[in-house]
Amino acid sequence: MLEHAAGQPWIYPVLLVFFFIDGFATILPSETAIVGLSALAMHRGEPNLWLLGVTALVGAMAGDNMAYMLGRKIGLDRWKWMRKPKVQKMFAWAHYELDRRGAVLIFTARYIPWGRVAVNYVAGQTGFRHRTFFFLDAFACFTWVGYSIGVGSLAGHWVHNNPLLGVGIAVAFAVVLGVIVDHSLRWWHKHLEKKDAEKKHAASTEAAAADAGTAVNATAGVDRTNPAG
Repeated sequence: MLEHAAGQPWIYPVLLVFFFIDGFATILPSETAIVGLSALAMHRGEPNLWLLGVTALVGAMAGDNMAYMLGRKIGLDRWKWMRKPKVQKMFAWAHYELDRRGAVLIFTARYIPWGRVAVNYVAGQTGFRHRTFFFLDAFACFTWVGYSIGVGSLAGHWVHNNPLLGVGIAVAFAVVLGVIVDHSLRWWHKHLEKKDAEKKHAASTEAAAADAGTAVNATAGVDRTNPAG
C-alpha cells in the first residue's frame, strides 16, 4: 500500500490526517508510515523526504496540541477507553512525572506511543502552561521526525534492488528500536522516581530527627523537681 501511494499527490494530506489522529488517539501506526515511506524514498525518490518531514511535523504537533486541548476541556474520564485501568494507570504516571519534570517528560514521551497521548491529555487537564507545552512539543516532534526518517533511510539504503524488502527491514528495525527506546525511557523515568522517593525519605528522616532534637532540648530545660515547672 505504501509503495502504491508513495508517488501519489494525495499522500501528503492523507498523512497529515494520519499523524494528526495519532497525536490524541493511538490507533494508527504513524511511525510505521513515516519509516516505510522514508525507505521507499531511497529507492524511488518518492515521496519527497522534505515534504514528508514537514507533513509529519505539522500533523504530529497538531495532534499533540489537540490532545492537550481535549484534556483541558473534557478531562481524563469522559470516554470509555479513558476509564480502562491500564489507561488510568498511564494517566497517573504522567501526572506524577509532569509535576516533577515537565520539560523532560514532554520531550521523551513523544517516543512512547501511549505515553505521549497520556502526557498530552494530562498536561491540558492539569493546566500546564500551553505556550511552554507548545515549544517543548515542537522540539520533541522535530527530533522524532528526524529520528524516524533517519531510521527509514538507513534501512532502505541497505537494500538497493528490492524496495519492498527495504520497507520490511525498515519497519522491523523501527519496531525493534522503538521497543528498546520505549523500555529505556520507561526505565529512566522509574529511576528518576526512585531517586525522588529516596530524597523524600531522606528529607522526612532529617525533619523527624530535628523534631526529636528540639523535643529533647525542651525537656532538658524543665525542672523535674518542681511540678509547677
